[in-house]
Amino acid sequence: MVRFTVLEPWQDPRGGEIERVRLDNGQLAIEVLSLGGIIRSLWTPDSHGERANIVLGCDSAEDYLTQQAHLGAIAGRFANRIAGGKLEFNGQHYHLDINQTSNCLHGGREGFNRKNWHLGLLPDGARLTLRSPDGDMGFPGNCTVQLDYRLVANNLFVEIMAATDKACPVSLTQHSYFNLDGEADCANHRVAIHANHYLETDTTGIPTGTLAVEGTALDLRRADCLGNRRSHSTLTSTRGFDHCYLLGNKGELTLAATLLSPSSGRQLKLYTNQPAIQLYGANFLGGEAGRGGRIYSPYQGVCLEPQLPPDSPNQPALGKSWLLPDEVYHHISRYQFDALK
Repeated sequence: MVRFTVLEPWQDPRGGEIERVRLDNGQLAIEVLSLGGIIRSLWTPDSHGERANIVLGCDSAEDYLTQQAHLGAIAGRFANRIAGGKLEFNGQHYHLDINQTSNCLHGGREGFNRKNWHLGLLPDGARLTLRSPDGDMGFPGNCTVQLDYRLVANNLFVEIMAATDKACPVSLTQHSYFNLDGEADCANHRVAIHANHYLETDTTGIPTGTLAVEGTALDLRRADCLGNRRSHSTLTSTRGFDHCYLLGNKGELTLAATLLSPSSGRQLKLYTNQPAIQLYGANFLGGEAGRGGRIYSPYQGVCLEPQLPPDSPNQPALGKSWLLPDEVYHHISRYQFDALK
């Protein structure tokens, strides 16, 4: 049974209120905000059965709105990068908001992470809905989104559905920064990415080809400590991991990543139906106001972002990414939390 606690809302400095709710099934607990569909807190047990929060978050709406790290939020309308902020479909050209070098990143400066969603409750979780109007950050079509967070035993299910009345690329991801110990650096976290290929990119993060992980620093098919890899010469330009792996799962729910802390015994297994996952080691985090007056630093969290491949709207070889008016976008990911003895 999931217990619900409606928390005191925050004032949105832009006007109105930001709703907050806590969900607790006795094993896991989460705090969800209507702002950005944000998971502000996620409590899971360690090897001694002690629950603690394992995601980075902020203490106020102002702190969330002044940072660009997408802490705990839903990134969209299209997660990751679109080259030059440009799209073309059937001869129609679209110019998107450019917010990262020359690219559109995570839907632009006013992406889904900054929208105030409608928040409601489910028997085992929370349902958030959003309507993004035609032309929002340059994206075509009125896009409606439904986001469900559900707690089932030691699993957090994240399920997203979307529809649009014009052809538009849609790719949404949950952008939590996991820290399984609460320490200032995740160097001791062991990560495995269950993929044979990754995307080679240019200096702005746009894919230029597909490479096998075999024999490279990107080969994480066997788990390794983040601290052992992030200083590798191959990862210099990105200051560590900020890479997209291709899962080849053909839309089926399959194991994509495993994250483990030997210190706390907490382990996360992430299953998804998405074809790719971005591993980001918080390399460019720094200066953001965090919970309890803390200032976050690089490498203080790990992001595991199930998604469509970046720039796939402009690179059809990477897979289908344009959502048509008679189709429904469907993303489901299962986050399984275990405590190893």
